[in-house]
Amino acid sequence: MWRFILIVGLFAGQVLGQPLPEGFGLAKEHAGDRGIGHDPAVLFAEDFETGDVQAIAKRWGEMSNKGGDAVSLADDSAPGSGGKRAIEMTASLDHNTGGHLYTTFDGVDQMFARFYVKFPEDAGYVHHFVHLGGYRPATRWPQGGAGERPRGDERVTAGIEPFGRNGKVDAPGDWNFYAYWHEMKKSADGKYWGNSIWPVQRQAAPRGRWQCVEVMMKLNEPGQRDGRMALWLDGQLVMDVHQGVRRGRWTGMGFDLLDEAAGGGEAFEGFDFRTDERLKLNFFWLLYYVTDRAVQRHHEPAGRRHVVWFDNVVVARRYVGPIFGR
Repeated sequence: MWRFILIVGLFAGQVLGQPLPEGFGLAKEHAGDRGIGHDPAVLFAEDFETGDVQAIAKRWGEMSNKGGDAVSLADDSAPGSGGKRAIEMTASLDHNTGGHLYTTFDGVDQMFARFYVKFPEDAGYVHHFVHLGGYRPATRWPQGGAGERPRGDERVTAGIEPFGRNGKVDAPGDWNFYAYWHEMKKSADGKYWGNSIWPVQRQAAPRGRWQCVEVMMKLNEPGQRDGRMALWLDGQLVMDVHQGVRRGRWTGMGFDLLDEAAGGGEAFEGFDFRTDERLKLNFFWLLYYVTDRAVQRHHEPAGRRHVVWFDNVVVARRYVGPIFGR
């Protein structure tokens, strides 16, 4: 009898996954994010409060700032931080497609990446946004690979992106994961574009205010399907993707998560992100990428200036959560 209970319990734990935290996390130990970069659980932290853009780029390791006006400093800051500055990224399609900051760190099997983002009231749509993941070997710059399925021992990436659903929702769009891994599905054109994963409830990226966004990615044990991804918005868990959750039809476009109580769909097989344990998570890419294609796909007027602000980035081994009040 006890053996039966133990087996059932292990199976349920594998299907349901361990509960994830919400609300304040590691940040509660560092009011206003003060000193958070020195916490042993933190892999990287940036509040944009010191140095000019070039000094910030040096701290990160790699920056894209075409023409010198794609990345700049702004007089704004995330609420509760006590700061005075944020980083501004601008896409002016007559001469650039936005900018980025990219950093690397020693590889880990699980990482949490928290950042604050603010879109203007007249926000436009984007093509690609913030990414994290792992390259083997690690590189000091972001790699390509669009339209290609990676091998299970060389690359795994996931973006957290607002997508405008071809102009059907207000800009900048609804949050979704955009992932590349060796078991992704093929698109209708025969290529492998990122598979999008959507939460049960629509999560629109707000305009005109700061939002705390946090992503967790956990790699699988090779040969197992115990990988996991999760998304928190303002400290609330809004998406948790792991083996056993209900999903809709999975195509080269990705899949939607379904309400467990409503039934339907089928159980997600689970993430087999890697086939080799030497593939680790080792980069974070603060990216703002806008193209003519994104503008046209969303039926947006040409010629507009696109802008976004970021602040208080923390990449850690533990859940970070929103800034804790000072």
